[in-house]
Amino acid sequence: MNKAGTLLVIAAFGVGGIVATVHADDESHEIIEMVMKKCMKGGLCKKVASGQASDAEKKELLKCFEAMAECKPPKGAPESWKKMTGALVAAAKLAVDGDASAGKALKTAANCKKCHKAHKPADK
Repeated sequence: MNKAGTLLVIAAFGVGGIVATVHADDESHEIIEMVMKKCMKGGLCKKVASGQASDAEKKELLKCFEAMAECKPPKGAPESWKKMTGALVAAAKLAVDGDASAGKALKTAANCKKCHKAHKPADK
């Protein structure tokens, strides 16, 4: 293969990588938006924290937080994202397990201002 052909192959793989990254970012964005609408703005997190949620709702909250924890942060350090979403997952697990400390743990972990300051892009 000549130089031009090699560069074309490298460029094709490079573009594929960019497309895959954009797709992953779009998927992360969709998951985060869904979790925000359903769990935070929609009140599921608050319902679980208050002790008024069914077992199914507790499990739903945990699944949502686990999905969000797997996402790439839209802004900020991945370590911070992992720590903040990990706290949400841990608190939701407490709720699923019926631990009495779950409500307090969820209220502490669901610190919207702190997370948005670190990870929400300015244009969102």
